[in-house]
Amino acid sequence: MLVVEFNLADLFEAVAATVPDNEALVCSAAGQVTVRRTYADLDERSNRLAHVFRAEGIRAHDFVGLHLYNGAEFIEAMLALFKLRAVPVNVNYRSVPDELRYIFVDSGMRAVVTEPEFVPSIAAIRNDVPALISVLRAGADYSAALTAQSAGPLEQGARSGDDMYVLYTGGTTGSPKGVVWRHEDLYFAALGGRGRPSKGVPMLTEPDQIIDRVRRGDLIMRRLPLCPLIHGGAMWVALQTLLTGGALILDTGRHFDAEIALDLISSERVALVMVIGDGTARPLADALARDRARFDMSSLQVIASAGAVLSASVKSQLQALLSGVSVVDTLGASETGGQGHLRRSDIDGSLQLIADVDTAVFDDELRPVAPGQIGRLARSGNIPLRYHGDAEKTASTFPTIDGVRWSVPGDLARVEGDGAITLLGRGSTSINTGGEKVFPEEVENVIKGYPAVFDALVVGIDDERFGEQVVAVISSRSQAEPPVVADLVAYCRLHLSGYKVPRKWILVDHCERLPTGKAHYKWARTIASDPTTRPLG
Repeated sequence: MLVVEFNLADLFEAVAATVPDNEALVCSAAGQVTVRRTYADLDERSNRLAHVFRAEGIRAHDFVGLHLYNGAEFIEAMLALFKLRAVPVNVNYRSVPDELRYIFVDSGMRAVVTEPEFVPSIAAIRNDVPALISVLRAGADYSAALTAQSAGPLEQGARSGDDMYVLYTGGTTGSPKGVVWRHEDLYFAALGGRGRPSKGVPMLTEPDQIIDRVRRGDLIMRRLPLCPLIHGGAMWVALQTLLTGGALILDTGRHFDAEIALDLISSERVALVMVIGDGTARPLADALARDRARFDMSSLQVIASAGAVLSASVKSQLQALLSGVSVVDTLGASETGGQGHLRRSDIDGSLQLIADVDTAVFDDELRPVAPGQIGRLARSGNIPLRYHGDAEKTASTFPTIDGVRWSVPGDLARVEGDGAITLLGRGSTSINTGGEKVFPEEVENVIKGYPAVFDALVVGIDDERFGEQVVAVISSRSQAEPPVVADLVAYCRLHLSGYKVPRKWILVDHCERLPTGKAHYKWARTIASDPTTRPLG
């Protein structure tokens, strides 16, 4: 099959035609496999669903919500919409009606595929979303709709590398924003188009080269993203897998269970696991430490964290427990795609980006910063087109500098004397205390290295003297023996300047995180600011 465009539907269909009998998708719930699909199966079912969407009135460029848990329906619907040249929209399944209303209206959503339990929430807002013409419920209705349709390909106009992909941000620093990508740019920025030159896999220059890559099995792996598919990182892992002939393994349980995940890695011979920071990785490490002999990890090659950085202590624990497995931190964003791997400085343990020629750090006037200065991390090359429906935000995040378009989403970084780039954190979450900037991620990584702490979120609250006060909201490994504040402060002072050490410590049963696994700073700030909250110690 000849592929002439870097279009996600074309690329998937080329892979499916090349390795039709390869296992493409495995879904497991509570340790029991519920779905196995070959590439031929997945291609046929997504064809049927594309016909369903067309019969419902969905056309090219229409936005369609995926309001779903992890499962086969999410993958099939995403592929079906690509085939139709429509645009899947990731919708957070924890959203309440007001939040749903925002994203449905902002995107101009024409249809949504949802879980049966969420139908009442959509009904509550439907009168406010005039564009919405179809609600397809997962389960029996979904299966019946597929059975009634043809398994053949759609008859339509030519697809293109210019077809749209949209990823709504998590809204951690404001309302979610729809980041609009061309298929071709997304493929090279986040889905493997750049290849892996260090592994002898060159960057693609022609779409048809994907067939040779799949035939050779260059990048075929069994991958397991341990986070919701509504998270861009998990969705990208899914697409990376399906565009290289590998098998995507999904845990469809409603709540993360480390032991179930480890059993799934073992039984399905998973090679790559994606986690989101310590929230997922620490329970995995603890479960392995309790009973290492129980879990066969011989297939595992890589644990990759995206969206949140692993603390040094958890990374070291995993490396000690899993000899020969690469444990890596990756950097990326909805507005940049993958930006590379992170390493810790041998001098002070700070996080540094292994950057390429498409990376820069700019000051507020969009000029490259001098060594020792702080600026905003930027990326050029294959980047998004815009934010959906927001020209002002598009102009500030995607500026053109000396004829080159850049993505500058707001991560702060410092350029070192040797050219290394040290990451500091998202500027919108930084804390200004007495004129000094404190980056929550840096403090959290230190706190999570303390043996008695399970998780930590660091925020700033109003302070009459210093403007903001640094507060740590923490959960303990053992409720019977919570950490002692004096010991926590002493530990932090070994690794942080005094102004970065939290002045107030709050112990909670667990630290709230978004469905994506990212920090829920709004929740932590509410807890920290509540005058009725009793501080630790």
